[in-house]
Amino acid sequence: MIAAHALYVGEGCDGIVGLGGGSSLDLAKAVRLLTGHEGPLDQYTLVSGGLSKIHGRICPMIAVPTTSGTGSEVGRAAVIITADGRKLGIISGFMLPSIALCDPELTYGLPRGLTAATGMDAISHCLETYMAPAFNPPAEAIALHGLDHGLHAIEPAMRDGSDANARRDMMICALEGAMAFQKGLGAVHALTHPLGAIRELNLHHGTLNAVLMPAVLRFNRPVIGAKWDVLAKRMGGAPDQVVADLNCRIGMPSGLTAMGVTEAMMEQVSHAALKDHCHATNPRVATQQEYLGLLRESA
Repeated sequence: MIAAHALYVGEGCDGIVGLGGGSSLDLAKAVRLLTGHEGPLDQYTLVSGGLSKIHGRICPMIAVPTTSGTGSEVGRAAVIITADGRKLGIISGFMLPSIALCDPELTYGLPRGLTAATGMDAISHCLETYMAPAFNPPAEAIALHGLDHGLHAIEPAMRDGSDANARRDMMICALEGAMAFQKGLGAVHALTHPLGAIRELNLHHGTLNAVLMPAVLRFNRPVIGAKWDVLAKRMGGAPDQVVADLNCRIGMPSGLTAMGVTEAMMEQVSHAALKDHCHATNPRVATQQEYLGLLRESA
């Protein structure tokens, strides 16, 4: 990131094009922030009170996604791993790219495994933002529309990477999930951010979301009321079981243990989740012990 910013300055650039998956787009967004703000970057993270420090005097940016997952191209956040190993979000309306160019053809060559993992990331965004407690009917409608597209398209997109309709619908799911998650995410992301920061494992964010989603859905069920029934009707069954079955069919890992996550790591992550910016927007705010229970249930 520092090297990319130095290149931007050294070449006399006046704008940034972010091309790639979520990590590439978030890198571009972070470099863009540095075009108008002094470092270090971690002072601008939400948990460090950085929101008020971010202004709009930064260069323009075009975001071009090549996966259908994070939706970073229409998101106001850049998730970064800081020098001390924390995975944190820099969030501001000023972080939204100037232009998002979403072309499904750029995802045709995405391998089967990445299609599955990034697709489950997009689906998790739709699910979590729909459950988040803030009152935002337009965001909830967008999330449900994205969920419908993602659930019916993810397996066809995996079977045939050049299926134009499936790739288009997965990109719709990613785009709408990110448009909607301005409403807030939840416990899945509060856990996957610190899990993704475990450097010796280098775990994929979307895969983690998929593995944790069934347990978080069950955890949230007592407090989301009629939303559970809405999800069950649209998904064709109990939401937690539908996601678990989908995970199995598309080849997601059987659990966190299979991904190398140890009990000691779970203990550390359960504490870190309390400090994540997604912690407060889960409909049922979890304690450290409840986070640890969710991790163990997903093991």
